[in-house]
Amino acid sequence: IAYQIAYLKANYPVEYMAALLTSVKRKLENAAVYLNECRIQGIEVTVPDVNRSSVDFTPLPAAGGENGSGGSGDGGDSGDGGGSGPGRIVFGLSAVRNVGNAYAERVIAEREANGAYESFNDFLGRVDLEMIHKRPIESLIKAGAFDGLGHPRQGLLWVFEQIMEMTLRRRRERDLGVMSLFGELGGGAGFEERPEIPDVEMDRMPKLAAEKEMLGLYISDHPLQGLDQALGARIDLPLVELSELEDGRTASVGGVITGLQRKRTRKGDPMAIFELEDMGGSVEVMVFPRTMAEHGDDLANDAVVLVRGRVENRDDATKFFASEIEVIEPGAGTVSAADPILRVRLPPEHLNGEGIARVKRIIEAHPGPSPVEIRLDGRQALRLPEGYGVDCTTNGVLAELRVDLGAEVVVA
Repeated sequence: IAYQIAYLKANYPVEYMAALLTSVKRKLENAAVYLNECRIQGIEVTVPDVNRSSVDFTPLPAAGGENGSGGSGDGGDSGDGGGSGPGRIVFGLSAVRNVGNAYAERVIAEREANGAYESFNDFLGRVDLEMIHKRPIESLIKAGAFDGLGHPRQGLLWVFEQIMEMTLRRRRERDLGVMSLFGELGGGAGFEERPEIPDVEMDRMPKLAAEKEMLGLYISDHPLQGLDQALGARIDLPLVELSELEDGRTASVGGVITGLQRKRTRKGDPMAIFELEDMGGSVEVMVFPRTMAEHGDDLANDAVVLVRGRVENRDDATKFFASEIEVIEPGAGTVSAADPILRVRLPPEHLNGEGIARVKRIIEAHPGPSPVEIRLDGRQALRLPEGYGVDCTTNGVLAELRVDLGAEVVVA
């Protein structure tokens, strides 16, 4: 089985990753690791699309490849793969919150029978009347399923209920044989009273928050985009590796806050629970009263934070108890105005000629302004000369150090 899986991943990466995402479509909060793997492989995952999506995640290989998924329908063009990279995956309609299999199948059946939807009004005019309900349609808008029709999400959210009500009324009148005064003059379409869709798009963070709510994942963008390097220079390890740490170990991690809940202890003191999510995983973070008193005002959904605390690995579940929280402001190319210090902890097994030579080789391969500090144990530190500075604006030096010497070699 392992050989077959490796073969599929190596030779059919788009189809393989689409199948993995489909397998967890009912709990996509756990699919961040798959989405990050798609990013690493250069596979673009796009938001759902009423003209391209199938019921499940649809693989669209690069131009010239075959699309073995079926159901992508008539809305796609021959260049869906973009001609570069292995291809792309279109989010499945059934994985959108409040939509489900039956609704998605009927949207696709109408598209395959009568062609691609031309506009939001065309969509409402063609799907079955019982499908025109606020919850699934609002969810599709927030998820980006009408983006391909040229409708901005914010503008559509402002007027979609009015358009729905007018469309329902006109379609019911038509089914009852009621003609409007201008019905015949309008080419059979009836007098057009529906409001225009304003050309107004959501701001970046509300747009991403809506995607997260409806899809369980950030798809079109990520709050950490542009900040991952700043965080990478400060964290001990990515969130997906927390489960490998010993219970009670202290570490620094970073990510974006989601699902923030403010609560009270039995004594009535404020506390909080939230999910901290990075590009490859997530962890539940507990903030108790002492930390809450100092950092509670900084907590907000979609805030990017650096968190230091203690990990708890028990009963196959990982939790993180925060002791310090620092907000990383959007647009920060580095963590501070000064060049960040790269601190490298050399464990005893690497305190030899070979280990030191490997560190030197990696540092020399990434020259830059950031100073390097070598920690030989928990107390002693050695600052390298100016000629051994590194470039911390990319993850190259951090990744190489972690791959060659272990995930815990880079410290805050």
